[in-house]
Amino acid sequence: MEVEVQVAFDCTDPQRLAEFWAEAIAGYAFPAPPDGYLSWESWADGEDIPEEDRNAMRVLLDQHGKRPTLYFQRVPETKATKNRLHLDVKISNGLSGEERKNRIEEEVARLMELGATVVERRTPPELWVVMADVEGNEFCVV
Repeated sequence: MEVEVQVAFDCTDPQRLAEFWAEAIAGYAFPAPPDGYLSWESWADGEDIPEEDRNAMRVLLDQHGKRPTLYFQRVPETKATKNRLHLDVKISNGLSGEERKNRIEEEVARLMELGATVVERRTPPELWVVMADVEGNEFCVV
């Protein structure tokens, strides 16, 4: 029996958080609306979904079908403590020394432009950077 893994994020604004991660991790995108609809908004209209319920969840799919689905679900409470599980954004595979450090710092700068913040830079044995996404969820750039 094959088992698939989906990574779920509790959040206050699924659309905003999904947009951040769609930009942060190349190759993820929102699924197309169901057949017969030009947009998810027109689908929601057709299903009579109230405006206040339309941002209850979002999904991002790996465009190559190899990585887990990312699922964002609205919850009433905000993040209160450190994550017990986090993502590692691995962008320096095969690099070492100054080249690795520079690649990590470039990615950190790009993610900051998207709204992420640096929590801390860690060494040794090698640099990695702990960051927080737009809702405060921690992740590492390695």
